[in-house]
Amino acid sequence: MTDTVAVTFDLRAPHRAVVAEALGDMAWPVWLSDLDDAGRVSALREAAALLARDTGKDLRPHEAGQIRSARLVQFITAGIDFVPLHALPAGIAVAGNGGAYAEPMAEHGLAMVLAASKRLLTEHAALGRGEFNQFTRNRTLAGQVCGILGFGGIGVATARLMRALGMEIHAINRRGQSDEATDWIGSLADLDLLLRAADVLVISTPLTPATKDLIGARELGLMKPGAILVNLARGEIVQQAALFAHLQAHPAFWACIDAWWTEPVRHGEFRMDHPFMSLPNVIGSPHNSASVPGMTEIALRRAVANIRRALAGETPRFVLTPEQRMS
Repeated sequence: MTDTVAVTFDLRAPHRAVVAEALGDMAWPVWLSDLDDAGRVSALREAAALLARDTGKDLRPHEAGQIRSARLVQFITAGIDFVPLHALPAGIAVAGNGGAYAEPMAEHGLAMVLAASKRLLTEHAALGRGEFNQFTRNRTLAGQVCGILGFGGIGVATARLMRALGMEIHAINRRGQSDEATDWIGSLADLDLLLRAADVLVISTPLTPATKDLIGARELGLMKPGAILVNLARGEIVQQAALFAHLQAHPAFWACIDAWWTEPVRHGEFRMDHPFMSLPNVIGSPHNSASVPGMTEIALRRAVANIRRALAGETPRFVLTPEQRMS
């Protein structure tokens, strides 16, 4: 009998075809959105795995308790800190889609770094005022250090782009080691070393109890006065008030913010507690670093590939630790 994979959210026909094709003859997708109440319960009880977007919204009250045979609950997004994971059965593995959108996010981070280092927005505005600052110096990235906090899929993709520009790569991950080439790598215990060395700091680590509010006034104070901080991960990793104060006090320091503290998808609204966009040394984007054509299909294929690992008896990737499931 072929295993079934319960897909908890609705997809358009082309993306349904992607899921079915990626599963192949290993499993059959069952779409909860097509089923009545009894059918949904039956599908959840029998599924060998789940493909989910946000089980807090995809599943109805008490449906999570019907998940009994699944070997994996696989989410389509990499960051799932906003999902009520505590509602899922404790004995079933839960995985994020690590690196699902790595390539476009890395490109976005690079674009922000280049815009800051080359003063593109600053001089664009100056030209509009009739100022022609041809001999105001900008920066070159070659020979400088790119520090990457969170050396998973996004971090590795970012490192490859930055290395192509001639930057040294310093990185931090949980293990303090990686198969990807770096000039230096450490664990979170080595954060101070990374901060002191970085000319560019790219934040691409998941939000967990260990990383929440990780970068505050002390940590920012360790960084170079002209460093560029890029947050592609979660706003809550950086203390908002501390970053705003640091930017005010250090006009050569740049913050490139794609991930904000209060966002519509996770919180139902967009809000900032400090007027970051009034500062000349801030570049902002609306957490759209992954919003490019074709990325839904790529993310689906990567998520399904992890489901196939679990169904084949292999160890799936990006399984959350108990600490990461404390949401």
